[in-house]
Amino acid sequence: MEIKDNHYILLVVLHALIGVLVYLVPSISGMYGYLILLLSVYYVLKTRNRNNDVLLVSAYIVGSEVFLRMTGGVILYEFSKYGVMLFLTIGMFYSGFSKNSVPFWVYMLLLIPGVFVATETLNLQSDLRTSIAFNISGPVCLGIASIYCYNRKISFQQVNNILLALGLPIISTTVYLILYTPELKDILTGTGSNGETSGGFGPNQVATVLGIGMFIFFSRLIFSSKSKLIFILNVIIAFNISYRGLVTFSRGGMITGFVMIVLLLFFLYTNSSAKGRYKLNLLFVFMSIVFCFVWIYTSMQTGGLIDKRYANQDALGRAKESKFTGREEILENEINSFLDHPILGIGVAKGLEIRYEQTGAIVTSHNEISRTIAEHGALGIMALMIVFFTPLFLYLDNKQHVYMFCFLLFWLLTINHAAMRIAAPAFVYSLSLLKVTFDRDSLK
Repeated sequence: MEIKDNHYILLVVLHALIGVLVYLVPSISGMYGYLILLLSVYYVLKTRNRNNDVLLVSAYIVGSEVFLRMTGGVILYEFSKYGVMLFLTIGMFYSGFSKNSVPFWVYMLLLIPGVFVATETLNLQSDLRTSIAFNISGPVCLGIASIYCYNRKISFQQVNNILLALGLPIISTTVYLILYTPELKDILTGTGSNGETSGGFGPNQVATVLGIGMFIFFSRLIFSSKSKLIFILNVIIAFNISYRGLVTFSRGGMITGFVMIVLLLFFLYTNSSAKGRYKLNLLFVFMSIVFCFVWIYTSMQTGGLIDKRYANQDALGRAKESKFTGREEILENEINSFLDHPILGIGVAKGLEIRYEQTGAIVTSHNEISRTIAEHGALGIMALMIVFFTPLFLYLDNKQHVYMFCFLLFWLLTINHAAMRIAAPAFVYSLSLLKVTFDRDSLK
């Protein structure tokens, strides 16, 4: 069911207000976190998942994860991943799952040997349970979410509602960042990722959710802005999210969101009638102007530092030696670990321990692909191949899934710069496996 304009405006205002209240009274964040859990449990038990309600609940939990972490409102640090797993398991209890979801049962089985190897290889200084759980929770979350979503029939409008549920807490995040961030000219001294413009939290994770938020509200400009008022509202939201994402100075999340938008436009353009392409051309011109304005405005506010950041330069305009802020060294370390243990890998969480022993510093991996290969060996490669190729095979009989390639790309790009530290890549990936029914007339 499509959300009425007045209800949509009310939801936007409510979540903007949540951002203001949490900034003014930080303790409200904890109340907000518990309220999300309690209302989610009540809603799912009441509806008995008649309309895949667990996806709405899970999307909201995923969208609120970074906001609750940065404001100290999380029940558990990994609450979002565990919450997604819990509610989608409840959803399977009520609504079952596809018997053809075997690839993801196999995927989960392929992860088990790495856990057993870790129990033998991790030294006594590590908290075994915590170390393994922290590193394996993301992949397991992806597996459970994928089993639930595998070929599950759902309408295109329901997918848009799920994305909105994910996007609403990102509005709260954006408003909080607006209030939290000092005058940019007072705090920007270089071109590195900036914690002060990221709510005092990790810029990489903040930019990741802002990037997906930018994509969500851009998609709403196309599919859910039938009145001028709602169109203008969505432009304002998309502008503010984009600007706040850029000034985190963390590139990965914003580049990912931008590429998703380009991919969506390409898909729509190649699958539209002549009339639909004309409308898309107008929208493309309009959004190009908006994006140019966002960039110029950001450049002015940052004194040109944002231009140097994306050109991989320091504040003086000199090219930086590393294009990936030293992450290539971690990549090399993990490749070497795989070559030394190519079958079963070095074990879950062992990579962090090895780097600590070599450098004396705790250096976590930003790349889920190299981490999986190093810690799970050849079995990890098989697991990654299952994840990557399954949506592509399903697409052969699911060509009405407009967002499929966008969701797959979000997972792939995000795990290359932010691993799976948050639930977003696992959950958004699983949405690529849905069997979507779509009315092509809306593209004409």
